[in-house]
Amino acid sequence: MEHHSDKRYQPKSYVEISTPEWVKNATLYELNIRQFSEEGSFKAVEQQLPRLKKLGIDIIWLMPVHPIGELHRKGSLGSYYSVKNYFEVNPEFGTEEDFRSLVKAIHDQGMYVILDWVANHTSWDNNLVTEHPEWYRRSRKDTFQSTRWRDYDDIIELDYSYPELRHYMTDALKYWIMEFDIDGYRCDIASFVPLDFWENVRAELDSIKPIFMLAEGEDRDLHRRAFDATYNWTLWNILHQIAVNHYSVKTLTEAYLAEHVSVFPKEALRMNFIDNHDKNSWEGTPYSNFGDALRAATVFTFMMDGIPLVYNGQEAGLDRSLEFFEKDPIEWKTHDNAKLYATLFDLKHRNQALWNGGFGGEIVRIMNDKMNQIISFVREKNGHKVLVFINLSKDHLIAQFDTSFDKGLYCNLFSAAELKVDDTLIIEMAPWDYAVLHHTPKD
Repeated sequence: MEHHSDKRYQPKSYVEISTPEWVKNATLYELNIRQFSEEGSFKAVEQQLPRLKKLGIDIIWLMPVHPIGELHRKGSLGSYYSVKNYFEVNPEFGTEEDFRSLVKAIHDQGMYVILDWVANHTSWDNNLVTEHPEWYRRSRKDTFQSTRWRDYDDIIELDYSYPELRHYMTDALKYWIMEFDIDGYRCDIASFVPLDFWENVRAELDSIKPIFMLAEGEDRDLHRRAFDATYNWTLWNILHQIAVNHYSVKTLTEAYLAEHVSVFPKEALRMNFIDNHDKNSWEGTPYSNFGDALRAATVFTFMMDGIPLVYNGQEAGLDRSLEFFEKDPIEWKTHDNAKLYATLFDLKHRNQALWNGGFGGEIVRIMNDKMNQIISFVREKNGHKVLVFINLSKDHLIAQFDTSFDKGLYCNLFSAAELKVDDTLIIEMAPWDYAVLHHTPKD
């Protein structure tokens, strides 16, 4: 008789870095300092920190705070991403002391702060151009060149084949952590910079304190030894197609989710978003991009696996594209979005099933009889459970869900009503309707 061992092979985790414990149930907020207030200053940001805390924000990502190049500048104020000096703050926003005060104020609110970092390129008048011209890529005509195949004529690209450049950039990244106590970085077009540079940087920065690193990139390899989180452009694109072109929900389940749960390690955080500065400035607003599907898409991105992002102004119903190279302040007003975000983020903080990456529960499909139109799933962790049902279609539906594995008492997140779930759950759903049921044990 043949005997089989019940011991299974336990593979070593693909992800070799440790995400800080404080990221476990964190939310992200991208802050455009220039447009965040009439003043456009560090000090003005401080005044709104209690509001952001109340909204449920945990990590504030500040768009680049460095001085902006003047040579070949775009518009009158220029692009944040044309960095003139990596060791100084943009005088448009205030002084170094103002910045230090802002970081402390964010920490005093129990929040964290990451800086936007532009490692791939600099402005034409960065001090490195005269001090180390050899650190820059050259065209066939032996002139400085912009990022290849892109029309970014206000910047020129660095060449990471020079070890001295790598040392310089690593020292600059360490400087802001050691001198100002920031908590990590969002790294601009991270995939354009050699991966081994980022992996070395992560080790060096982690030796100072536990940090959080977000890559503007979608490559799995970025997660191994460098970044905690990457951009989820693919998810945005699919939700956009569902909203605008009424693609089947199978596009989401089969073209995205099946790959997401199989290819990306559980510890690899995907940053889920409805808007960010690139989308807002160049590709329309949440309202033009998602229309009537906006709230349904928002609920999905906040409840599924990954770390959710809010771009400043979304909570106030920002319905226009902000100017990128000029002053164009956000109009702050009361809006239903703020209540929706606060409700979802409060549940995220309390319910372990919704925690990020390996801290939370895997997204598992709940079968229903309207699979082309409705996405339904459960997440579960340590007795905490969340059931999500979203009609991602323009149709009025009555749907039947197989909840035989999820029987029990739940609370409806938006009505606070208690609901007993049996083997089958039937829900009548308006177009783009959603329901979130949760079981959240008291601590």
